[in-house]
Parts: sequence; structure tokens; C-alpha cells
Amino acid sequence: MTEPTRSRAVFSTEDFSLMKEAIADYIKKIADEPKSSKFSNLYHRLGRLG
Repeated sequence: MTEPTRSRAVFSTEDFSLMKEAIADYIKKIADEPKSSKFSNLYHRLGRLG
């Protein structure tokens, strides 16, 4: 039996900061919509990653 190969990371550390920046801008655009809280939560979760 062989060991399964280790999966590669999908996103780099730099990708997380880019996604945070894009989401922060989007949150400003949808501030009055109900889904803005979901994007705000996503923004904070991304902050914990990188």
C-alpha cells in the first residue's frame, strides 16, 4: 500500500489578503443589504487565515 499524496494548497497567503481587500470593498457597496453580514463574517474569517 502506498500513502496518498499530500494535496497542494489552493490559495497562497497573498491570495487571502487580496480576497480580504475585494470583500471589504464589496461590503461597502452592499452595506444596506441583508447579505452584508455574511460577507462581513467571511471577511473576519479570512483575517484569521492570513
